[in-house]
Amino acid sequence: MARSSGGSAGVVVAGLTAAALAVIGFFAYQASAAQDRVERPSAARSGEPSPGASRHADDKGRQAERDKKEKALPADSGEGLRVVYALKRQRVWLVGKDGKVTRTFTVTPSAVSPPPGTYKVTSRSAHIQGSDGVPVENVVRFASVEGVTVGFSAALDGSTPTPDASRKTGGVREKRADGEAMWSHAPIGTPVVVVP
Repeated sequence: MARSSGGSAGVVVAGLTAAALAVIGFFAYQASAAQDRVERPSAARSGEPSPGASRHADDKGRQAERDKKEKALPADSGEGLRVVYALKRQRVWLVGKDGKVTRTFTVTPSAVSPPPGTYKVTSRSAHIQGSDGVPVENVVRFASVEGVTVGFSAALDGSTPTPDASRKTGGVREKRADGEAMWSHAPIGTPVVVVP
């Protein structure tokens, strides 16, 4: 009996020893891996850009360049104090007497757009009902196309919906802050240069 019992105990002890060695080996591996991470700092901590960070920086650089081109005042858009409206880019520039841009912003074009050319602000209204039935403010009119008056305006509710192509409307919609800037910048007689 003693011999049989001792044999079982030996097997149990050997099994426990093997399990303990496996656990110790696992912890030793973890400690070694942690030490490697400490000794070899990541690219972000070492000041070297990681491949992903470099690609992200390139993307941001390209986007900044596109934004710069998009916001650049179109060439051959007149001189001096004026408003410049680019139809394809759906963007407006407010240009001061010195020829410097004081503000640029995107707009939602009207259903009816004037052909490229130079116009002048002909009338203004502080608050009216827009041709699409929406209450608007800071209306600055500058052209008439096919019997439709075209002008910049901002909806009181701040909306800039895409115009209904089936209705002939002439409201070029701006955000309210942009509408206030336009109102201050463009009194009657101010040139409005429309470019393609």
